[in-house]
Amino acid sequence: MRTTPIAVFMAFGTKGDVYPIAAIAAAFACEMEQYDVVFITHSAHESLKVHLESKGVAFFPVSSPPVFAPHNLAGSNEKSFSLLKRQITTDHRRECVSIVERVFGDDSSLESDLMVINFFALEGWSLAELFCIRCVVAAPYVVPYSAPSSFERKFKKEYPILYRYLCEAPADKVGWNDVIHWMWPLFTEEWGSWRSLELSLSPCPFTDPVTGLPVWHDRPSSPLLMYGFSKEVVECPGYWPSSVRVCGFWFLPCEWQFSCIRCAEISVLASSKLLNTTDEFCPAHIQLPSFLASVSPEKPIFISLSSIGSMGYMSNPKAFLQLLGRVINISSHQFLLFTAGYEPLDTTIKLFAEKELALSEQSQLSGDGVSLFGGRLFCFSGSIPYNWLFPRCAAVIHHGGSGSTAAALHSGTPQILCPFCLDQFYWAERMFWIGVAPEPLKRNHLIPDNDEDFHIKEAADAVVTAINSALSVEMRKRALDISEKISFEDGVSEAVRILKEELSG
Repeated sequence: MRTTPIAVFMAFGTKGDVYPIAAIAAAFACEMEQYDVVFITHSAHESLKVHLESKGVAFFPVSSPPVFAPHNLAGSNEKSFSLLKRQITTDHRRECVSIVERVFGDDSSLESDLMVINFFALEGWSLAELFCIRCVVAAPYVVPYSAPSSFERKFKKEYPILYRYLCEAPADKVGWNDVIHWMWPLFTEEWGSWRSLELSLSPCPFTDPVTGLPVWHDRPSSPLLMYGFSKEVVECPGYWPSSVRVCGFWFLPCEWQFSCIRCAEISVLASSKLLNTTDEFCPAHIQLPSFLASVSPEKPIFISLSSIGSMGYMSNPKAFLQLLGRVINISSHQFLLFTAGYEPLDTTIKLFAEKELALSEQSQLSGDGVSLFGGRLFCFSGSIPYNWLFPRCAAVIHHGGSGSTAAALHSGTPQILCPFCLDQFYWAERMFWIGVAPEPLKRNHLIPDNDEDFHIKEAADAVVTAINSALSVEMRKRALDISEKISFEDGVSEAVRILKEELSG
């Protein structure tokens, strides 16, 4: 019979969705040594495995992709895309069930067992119910989806008794506030049929599987929802569920943020005073700090769109580079572009560099980076810690992901945001509202689909206007003020403290 409690952390989505939850899992394992800790995510995030296992966290991969976009299916139509997506979802859920069954086995659950999920791992909620395990939600951003305007009306009509049960719930019990804030997808047909047919649970949470009526005799507590952002940045309205806890931003350990293992090792050894060196990167990646040193005392403008390319939003990398070339021509700034390893963009960059080399201009091709436009744009396909890089940049242009936003806030660097989906629109508007970024760029102003000169010129003018606004005295001062306010927060440690408090309650 099992006596060791188990904590399962399940997170799906892109790197920005998954890595902050992994950081909490690692910190939890270090502090709660009495637990067996497990992390479940996409196999695409396999690079996490070595970091997690070094902290005693077992890594379980699921084969589904972090992002499933139509552009990944050459020649596909809407029907075939829908069918394939449905098949991937079915296989994904089957793998999740199999892994959780392997983790918990046939033993009865312990009261101290725990499941922590993010908003893209709602499978975990039903699996926690199936295995009688406490479930906690953790998210580095405000819930990125909202219920349809007709949801409450339809819910009330279809489930009148359950609706009354939720509306009449005491403040500390699960209620309508929880449902409308984040739980509403669990009450849709997509999840209901899976719960019923595959897990033998009731189609609706909080109802008896036989009668379909609410479990009046056993009202569960309002589920703990931890947010990984700062109260200094995000307003927390009174209508949020009472169980919401705001921790502060969840930053990753520094060594996790290097794409190069050797660079990460040098960083760890240098920071612990075990290596006496002034070089902060390995010889293969020294060109990036060399570029930063060459433009000093000026600071470059940083640009990265993270997973936007792999999500299908960058259909014309050539137009994107033409835009950057135009921006460089009409401004005096140097630029640093992180490509996130997006192959079509990396390929286009190399084609531009080869063309410039043939014309004997100042372009450089190397293993770790490429210089374009007379050396004023350095393109890097790897990754390094933003907390090291951003203080060395004048401004940060990005897609509005929670990780990039948090890192720029922490470093006190002005931002320029161009949102594409989900929570990115919230962060773009919020950064503008608090005064650390100009008005968000429109998508076609940073990622133009059309490479005609008129469109490139129009987009470049918009980007340069945004840069000038971000570099204003007022915006730079506001960014430093916010940085100072959040500098003492430790979001990961706070999340672990809250989890410990939840388990002891």
